[in-house]
Amino acid sequence: MDHDSVRHLIRQKLADDRLPQDSMPRIWGGRADGDICDACELAIPGGEYVIEGVSGFGSDKRAVQFHVQCFALWDKERQPPAR
Repeated sequence: MDHDSVRHLIRQKLADDRLPQDSMPRIWGGRADGDICDACELAIPGGEYVIEGVSGFGSDKRAVQFHVQCFALWDKERQPPAR
């Protein structure tokens, strides 16, 4: 999947609350084992890195996982536009 397609999908998911808008105070990474990326919905092959984090507070917490590149796109897209 190309970056423009992933960026568009991330924007849709941010708009309908399928991806968190807020930052994650703590993230971690490790080797994937076929996990599904919450941004692009494609598997993260074993041997590649996965970025994981927990967003939200209290009962509204949710765990998310991303390809490294998808995490970077999500982080950029969730930011308010520069003025």
